Amino acid sequence: MAGLSAPILLASGGEHHVSTGVTLLFSALLVGLILSLALEEKIHAKKSLIAGVFAVVTLLLGIATHVIPGTADVHIGAHTITLPIYIPGIDWGVIAIILGSSLFVDVTSKSGLFTWIAIKLTKTSGGDPRKLLWFYGLMTVVFSAVLNNVTAMIIVGSLTGVSLRKLGREPMLLGFLLVEGLLTNVGGLLTLISSVPNIIVGTAAGISFVSFFVAAAPYVAVGTVLTILMGAKLFGISALATDEERKQAAEQVAGFDENDGIESWGFFYFAVAMLILFIIVIATTSVLPWVSELGMGYVAMTFAVIMLVRYKSSVDQYYKAVDWDLLGFFVGLFIIINVMEHAAVLTMIGKGLKVIIDLGETTGTALILVSSAAASSVTDNIPLAAMLAKILSALGKPSDSPLWWSVVFGANLGGNITPIGSASTLVAVTIMHKNELKVSFGGFVKKAVPYAAAQIAVATVYVLLVLG
Repeated sequence: MAGLSAPILLASGGEHHVSTGVTLLFSALLVGLILSLALEEKIHAKKSLIAGVFAVVTLLLGIATHVIPGTADVHIGAHTITLPIYIPGIDWGVIAIILGSSLFVDVTSKSGLFTWIAIKLTKTSGGDPRKLLWFYGLMTVVFSAVLNNVTAMIIVGSLTGVSLRKLGREPMLLGFLLVEGLLTNVGGLLTLISSVPNIIVGTAAGISFVSFFVAAAPYVAVGTVLTILMGAKLFGISALATDEERKQAAEQVAGFDENDGIESWGFFYFAVAMLILFIIVIATTSVLPWVSELGMGYVAMTFAVIMLVRYKSSVDQYYKAVDWDLLGFFVGLFIIINVMEHAAVLTMIGKGLKVIIDLGETTGTALILVSSAAASSVTDNIPLAAMLAKILSALGKPSDSPLWWSVVFGANLGGNITPIGSASTLVAVTIMHKNELKVSFGGFVKKAVPYAAAQIAVATVYVLLVLG
């Protein structure tokens, strides 16, 4: 799961030994969580409740087995605050980004901006579904590279729903949203600051921003084209074949009015300016004075507040529209993963990967990429990336070693295997549900695995032959 905030430093009482039995117990709980999410529809329970139940059990067992303390001392500058252990275990930066971005996009959409963009793009495509898939796919990659993948999915997913409904092609919505969700993690590979695993591994390896971009860009280009082509093929999103179809689509497009839904041109232009400013500030958060210390969650919430001022007397309508189930799920999931880290579940995974590295650089590189992708599909890729970065640093691997890239590609692309593998794929599934597209955990995996397998296979060849 891609977390996006700076870590809070907890006081450490020194390393403690965790027995193998305890680690296996918590590993079983993690497997139980995954299976429960896979059977979500069968047990008739929302994701937030499933994660909440496992979080309660995991915390209680964590205390009972002395894996975690009841409280944690959080150091913020010279001040120390004592909190229940599960509070600092939650990545509040991710929660803030999801909440802030959702509110910002929701209010901005009231200006008619997204409808205007959607119709403009639809007109440019001539109503051709294949062209529209390319336009939105490329937009997703660009937004994911300069923003974060959650924000990219929220924005592009909104545009997609508007466009396909305008064209009367709702049956294609599932294919579009799936491709876009998968492309968020491809776009997350493009720059050093596109995702937290990139920052962790790139910093540990000593890879510069420019070097990272030059190394990753060719794969991102190939991965984007491959994903869009597969999406068009597997979902039957074809180009208009006959003159009659093109003429009919052109007539449909000609009837669209991009100004429809714009109640106030003043608010429209204000929304345009704020969206551009939002993208710029989010993209440069890491280098902005003061703002860099507060993180992207602060930026998202700030812009949400600014936009809500427009509807200051009726902001409660936007609060009601927030997907609290999604936010609740993330809270529970972060708590569970935090306890798993203390229970040495992630350490166990790391030790297994170290054995793989010792098999040789070529074999190790390929296996590390695949293994880290598999691990990232069901657990947090941030502590995994941090752990692997420490292992590679301890082994003295140079910055040009392909092993570093195997972790980067695996940690990012693993998010495309399951809907809980990354925040953006989970958001994609949430948008599907909002559009009454019934996609279960297992259903998502079944549809996504061919794409993920192709992306990971190409990434493995690319890392070995080009970056090796």
